[in-house]
Formats: sequence, C-alpha cells, structure tokens
Amino acid sequence: MAKPPPITNRIRELREQHGPMSQSALAEAIGVTRQTVIAIELGKYSPSLESAFRIARVFDLGVEDVFGWEA
Repeated sequence: MAKPPPITNRIRELREQHGPMSQSALAEAIGVTRQTVIAIELGKYSPSLESAFRIARVFDLGVEDVFGWEA
C-alpha cells in the first residue's frame, strides 16, 4: 500500500469553486506549466514555497487553507 503524500491540497476543489478555473488558467496565473499544476493537484509533486503562496493568493486564501501537512 502506497504511503499518502505528506502534503495534501484542495486545489482541484478550489478551482471548481472559482469559475470553474482550468488547470491552464491557474498555471498561467502562477507562472508554471499545466503539467506542474496537475502534478501538484495529484500529490506527486510538492510546490515550491513561492508557488504555494502564489496559488493561495489566486484563491485569496492563506497557504494553510490550500495545503495541509501530515507528519
């Protein structure tokens, strides 16, 4: 059984509440590729701190409202 990623996120849910916003639109807003947004959403990639702040700002939320961390 695969261990869940230590950093979780609500990006897909938030995108759907805001528009819905496409992965491409979010990627453009934060300056990354759509593939990067997909990987972050799926928990396959943890965003840089800068990207995490940019994502949170797009949704007018704090970083901890978008991302969770399980020790």
